[in-house]
Amino acid sequence: MAETKSRDGLTVVIAGASSGIGRGVTEQLIKEGASVIFAARRTEVIEDMAAELGPNATAVTADVSKEEDVERLYRTAMDKFGKIDVWINNAAIGLIGPYTEVPAEDMRRVVEINVFGMVIGSHFALRQFKEQGYGTLINTGSIASRIPFPYYMPYSATKFAVTGLTEALHEEIALEGYGDIHVCTLHPWATDTPWFIHTGNYTGHRAQLKPMDGPEVVVEVLIGLIDKPQKSVDVETKVSGTVLSHKFLPKSTETLNAKYVQKLIQQAPPAGPTSGALHEPMAEGTGVSGGIREQMKEQDE
Repeated sequence: MAETKSRDGLTVVIAGASSGIGRGVTEQLIKEGASVIFAARRTEVIEDMAAELGPNATAVTADVSKEEDVERLYRTAMDKFGKIDVWINNAAIGLIGPYTEVPAEDMRRVVEINVFGMVIGSHFALRQFKEQGYGTLINTGSIASRIPFPYYMPYSATKFAVTGLTEALHEEIALEGYGDIHVCTLHPWATDTPWFIHTGNYTGHRAQLKPMDGPEVVVEVLIGLIDKPQKSVDVETKVSGTVLSHKFLPKSTETLNAKYVQKLIQQAPPAGPTSGALHEPMAEGTGVSGGIREQMKEQDE
């Protein structure tokens, strides 16, 4: 059995931690001895997490689309520890459906959370890193920020923005000569988390994608960026293979992907329209896993 790495003295801020990848990273880092200040909109959920995880866990209620909330997250970390070693922007929400049938207010909300939340989180992180002379910023992108995903347009568009933002910041920090400040983008494949439970959905079918990675794979790769920061990391060969295919055969790759996504949506069980957790957080879906793979397995039997 692998020895648990010691992260005593490491201070990590995580935005978007009440479920899925953010929760998995929070739990693992605290297990390894780090101090984690983690945020989400669901106060009760994150306060229960903090109680379970112990004195190294600090919960902050925050909607990342609100600058004052992100500032409170930042100030909580600084007041308690006086430094931030790692800042992880992981908060994101989905919205799927035919473009002309998706409400404009839902699309605006996706941009507020997925893009502005990432912009303002990165802003607080990098200002602090410049002041202290070091730090690692990790922003979570997606396979949907590497190639376009029809019917996932609002999500795919915002994730393309995240990749553009993060890579531009990487180059800016390099130009300014900050050798100990690292800016990283993580690109996971479709992952079995409560994201599929929380997404806004106007497809007429249940939200799901095949195949899916387990969340533990993404958690491991994301934490690996703390130890070995890189500008951009594709999680698993499905992402890197798709990106390579898109580089040499862009039209064919996009067409095949589009038809496959459409087929998967049409084959999924019927479901009514919902804005999901876009405007108000949902009580359900608090685990690291979303149980989506098990649902798909049952429907295929």
